[in-house]
Amino acid sequence: MRAVAVGLVLAYHLFPGWWLHGGFIGVDVFFVISGFLITSLLLRERASAGRIRLVEFWRRRARRLLPALALVLLVCSSVAWLIGGDVLVRLGAQLVGAATFSYNWISIAGGAGYFSAANPELFRNVWSLAIEEQFYVLWPLVLPLALLIPWAWARAAAAVLLAAASAGWMAVVVATGGDLTRAYFGLDTHAFGILLGIALAFALERLLASPPTWSRRRGWRVTGAAVGIAAVAGLLVVAAVPASDSTSTFPGALAAASVLSAIAITAAVWPGSAFGPRLDTQPLRWLGDRSYGLYLWHWPILVLLLAATSGGATGAGVPFWIGAFALVLTLAAAELSYRWVESPIRRLGFRGSFAALGRHLTASPAARWRAIGSVAAAVIVTFGASAAVAAAPEVSSGQAAVEAGIDALHREKARTPSPAPSSTAIPEAAADDAEPARPQPGTMPSPSPTLVTGAEITAIGDSVMLASAPGLLERFPGIEVDATVSRSMWAAPGIVQQLADAGRLRSYVVVALGTNGPIDASSLEEVARIAGPSRTLVLVNAYAPRDWIPGVNTELAAFVASHPGTVLADWSGAIAPRTDLLAGDHIHPGSAGGRVFADAVAAAVDRAEHLRALKQHEIERRAYLRLHHSAGRVYE
Repeated sequence: MRAVAVGLVLAYHLFPGWWLHGGFIGVDVFFVISGFLITSLLLRERASAGRIRLVEFWRRRARRLLPALALVLLVCSSVAWLIGGDVLVRLGAQLVGAATFSYNWISIAGGAGYFSAANPELFRNVWSLAIEEQFYVLWPLVLPLALLIPWAWARAAAAVLLAAASAGWMAVVVATGGDLTRAYFGLDTHAFGILLGIALAFALERLLASPPTWSRRRGWRVTGAAVGIAAVAGLLVVAAVPASDSTSTFPGALAAASVLSAIAITAAVWPGSAFGPRLDTQPLRWLGDRSYGLYLWHWPILVLLLAATSGGATGAGVPFWIGAFALVLTLAAAELSYRWVESPIRRLGFRGSFAALGRHLTASPAARWRAIGSVAAAVIVTFGASAAVAAAPEVSSGQAAVEAGIDALHREKARTPSPAPSSTAIPEAAADDAEPARPQPGTMPSPSPTLVTGAEITAIGDSVMLASAPGLLERFPGIEVDATVSRSMWAAPGIVQQLADAGRLRSYVVVALGTNGPIDASSLEEVARIAGPSRTLVLVNAYAPRDWIPGVNTELAAFVASHPGTVLADWSGAIAPRTDLLAGDHIHPGSAGGRVFADAVAAAVDRAEHLRALKQHEIERRAYLRLHHSAGRVYE
């Protein structure tokens, strides 16, 4: 079952384009396994020894968890130091959270998002280890109180009720618009898998200790095998369903995975089970024994590979060869860790392992060199991790670009007093059906585009525009920029309407809202309707390593083609050959990239003004010809 769990997680992270779109439920399989195994071990120890030796229990947990974790943290931090850049962001806080098994709460307090892939944290996957370790610390202290309940079925029922309460609490947090990461990372909101495992251990305690004759009958064995296979198949089905930000996934899919895991475990451990031995085949046993190392290594290896090869993040997608290479490295690292670090320390303990290292230093030359090499490697990676923490930037390059834009807007607002609300639309004379100025006889009119100033432009956008604000302010002094992070095109009609109602919608309306999700024509139609024929609508296309961007740009181009008077600013085409001007997330422009953004907008505005001048010229030319024709007839 551990192999099934880690396989789902690895497939989800390393091959996100594959069909296991919800493979993160593998973590919930781990939770159920942990709740069941730890409670079963504690109950067995109490039954055999009459008490639970807490210090010994925690010592065993430390031997099992700490060596591999320390190795991953030191090695991957050192490699991150060599790569540099955004992969080092918040590294110090990550190491503290990982080392103290409080990563989930530190991430919640710091506002880090598990489902935000723009700048993935190097050790983000250890959040689940934090929850499990918090369980390992608290549950042995609470178990004696649970054992005061005299009936095993009552204890199991109480655990099920607590699991339901935890799942319900997650649903409340999600349904009321709370932070999804808070719901997913919280021990209180995500304890239902562990609690179901606890309930299962209580329910099966007597059955496993002294199996009754009826439990070994062929009918039970066949039924158990069928149920177990169906449960594992059900896990694959749940893992194939794409996640949503609603209660159907949080806690819906997670709770379903937990229940299916409990059913599969029951079928596997049932006395005389035919399903358990089939599940415990050698390949799955090999993966299960190394599942802890596989889980630890796979995510930082993936993040480091992406940072080293493309400078990108997981949100940009994971090329198949990167995922495959990461899988090979993960298998190799987990095997080496299991063989040379985890197993010796579990067998000898910490003091015994240090004593063995000391003996090797005075043994044969070959053993001595191996021991010296181990010590030297430990010193090197410790130094590398320390250097990585010292070099870690406070924020990512993308966030720094956005903050620079925010600062520029604040300075501009402080420097320029807010204008009184007024209508800034193009005068009616500029509309298509306007009455042109009467030309003077004998003078043929010519196109006369005018310079568009910032005082004539309202810009509405997301974090890309926010990062480009310094460039826009430089290119268009006096421009009004209304931009914020995580804004999508769905918000555009409401924003445009508010600005129009306040008399702040100017002659040129620039909208750049394609980065954060797909768009549809209805939102664009509504924006164009509110802006009206007396204003020029400039739509900025998007550039980002996201799978919806081609569709967004196609939709914008089609809208512009079918709506005369609307123009397209080709930010995507302008920045595509100059991605070195973007931050590490390949989305947000730096200062030079912001000027490219401003130039793309300026080119669209100039094109719109030229088109307006040509229209006006055509109207005036026709008026001139009519006047000239009339004058000729009078002369005749």
